[in-house]
Amino acid sequence: MASQEIEALSSALARLPGLGPRSARRAVLHLVKKRETALPALLDALLAVQNTLEECRICGNVDTQDPCGICSDPKRDAKSICVVEDVADLWALDRAKLFSGTFHVLGGRLSALDGVRPEDLAIPGLLARVEAGGVDEIVLAMNATLEGQTTAHYLAEKLEDFPVRITQLAHGLPVGGELDYLDEGTLAQALRARRPMG
Repeated sequence: MASQEIEALSSALARLPGLGPRSARRAVLHLVKKRETALPALLDALLAVQNTLEECRICGNVDTQDPCGICSDPKRDAKSICVVEDVADLWALDRAKLFSGTFHVLGGRLSALDGVRPEDLAIPGLLARVEAGGVDEIVLAMNATLEGQTTAHYLAEKLEDFPVRITQLAHGLPVGGELDYLDEGTLAQALRARRPMG
């Protein structure tokens, strides 16, 4: 029987995505066994992130600076914006190093069942970026789910009056698949085969 503090740590870890109670207990046991090296490093990293984490005012990415490292990178092609549902999708695409433009995080996807409406997403920020000029292409990188495709079509309608090319990821992505779980080869193929909407 573990102490209340250890059980509390295990419970807190079990609430993280991808970790169940058993995985959380294994992580806690590792931290206990390696407490002189692993625990201080983890605590320092968590405190550093807690004190410096910010949401980018331009794209919605989460970083330790605002604007984020992507938006402030002069090597990025600001004429091309890849629109994603959430930060995990942005990180997955950026990790593949196949898209040299910038990003825009919607903060979700349209869903009548979940009550997510257009006004609940960061759509006005995207429209403002396009309206400001200098954008040639919008890549709609929504997940291949019904809600993701509904969101992509809604955005395509909102953007059709702007002089930008609207493309979306190729439909080689598995139906129901989420970008964060795809390998880099699949992401590369989807980005290369993007096509105009409509």
